[in-house]
Amino acid sequence: MKMTSGQEIERIETRLRQLDTKLDRLAAQAVEAGAEAHLEYRKQIGHIKDKHSMVRDKLRAFKAANGQKWDSFRGSVELAWQELEHAFRGLGQGPPAPVPPDAETK
Repeated sequence: MKMTSGQEIERIETRLRQLDTKLDRLAAQAVEAGAEAHLEYRKQIGHIKDKHSMVRDKLRAFKAANGQKWDSFRGSVELAWQELEHAFRGLGQGPPAPVPPDAETK
């Protein structure tokens, strides 16, 4: 059964909240690292947070564009999610969960 656009967005937002928690833990670990490692780790975490914000901003834009179809926003959200996934891989933390599969637009 295909998810509605609302269900798909809810799933992405849930995953973003989980990543918020993970990023907070990673930032705390960076403080415990040595000074040189700390700087590099913090830069990478900052990069991930930027990509995280991009995904969240794309979802907000969709919600603000009342009446527009999810399909018109899906590509930009998926691209932002791929960039977030790449940033997580660069940190060696593995990828976040993928963007949910096709949604039925309602």
